[in-house]
Amino acid sequence: MENKFSSKQASVETGLSIHTLRYYELIGLISDIERDANGYRQYSESDIAWFQVLSYFRAMGMPIREMQDFIALPNSEVSTITARREFMETYRRKVIDQMKELEKTLEKIDLKISFFKNLETSDKIQQDR
Repeated sequence: MENKFSSKQASVETGLSIHTLRYYELIGLISDIERDANGYRQYSESDIAWFQVLSYFRAMGMPIREMQDFIALPNSEVSTITARREFMETYRRKVIDQMKELEKTLEKIDLKISFFKNLETSDKIQQDR
């Protein structure tokens, strides 16, 4: 028999807040959560594993909208694997583009730092005179 987890236990297992667990359910990132006789959520081991995948995606910087797109991919064995690989390749290209933009931004920041350092040096020379 598979273990079942309460919301609190699932939160501890996944490192996600109870609010996040419910939010992910609300927006369709996870579905078919079982309920006990009192209506309390009962998460399965596979639910916990899926929350961990979602956490991994978030740690990669993947926006929730793209996580929803990933989940919405067709659900037939081989095409799903290919579609999900292609999705991740596309996401990888986006991250590389973002990194390039960040590198450009960092270069601009470094130029401004140098500019202000030069101003400080000039100002110090002026004060020493």
